[in-house]
Amino acid sequence: MGERGPLNPPPEQQQQHHHHHIIVGLDIEWRPNFGRQYDNPAAVLQLCIGHHCLVFQLLHCDYIPEALSGFLSNPNFTFIGVGIGGDVEKLVVDHDLMVANTKDLRVMAVEETGRGELRREGLKGLAREVLGREVAKPRRVQLGRWDNLWLNLDQIMYACIDAFLSFEIARRLVVSS
Repeated sequence: MGERGPLNPPPEQQQQHHHHHIIVGLDIEWRPNFGRQYDNPAAVLQLCIGHHCLVFQLLHCDYIPEALSGFLSNPNFTFIGVGIGGDVEKLVVDHDLMVANTKDLRVMAVEETGRGELRREGLKGLAREVLGREVAKPRRVQLGRWDNLWLNLDQIMYACIDAFLSFEIARRLVVSS
């Protein structure tokens, strides 16, 4: 029997949510590409449900745990993020990881609010418009070495905040509709 946790809830909890899609904030990070000839692989996968975030270093694992690949491919979860289509494509190409059910946060924001201009916003803009919060996303962290064996505290915070914001903005949009 496997360990219980956010990726593997007990059977009674799985049944409880069977008819409801659970929202999961998803983002990935990779070492920035400074040349056109090479596309650096996804280095870090970030997932968030509520106040529980997972920062998983894809580049530094010997294998992808079955619990993680099963979670991502479970159609009962809706994975949300800004530009999630590109992130999901990168996960497939770089790590053969499939994500079953996705929704772009910008599309969701437009659908739920009727404000077409939100289609052009990034995560910072959506946080400002939907949550009423200004969020710092330092370029030095964003453009940092996500392929390092050891992430620093700023990178871990940045990774958690990105996934949390995707989750929280989607949650707020669903609750307010």
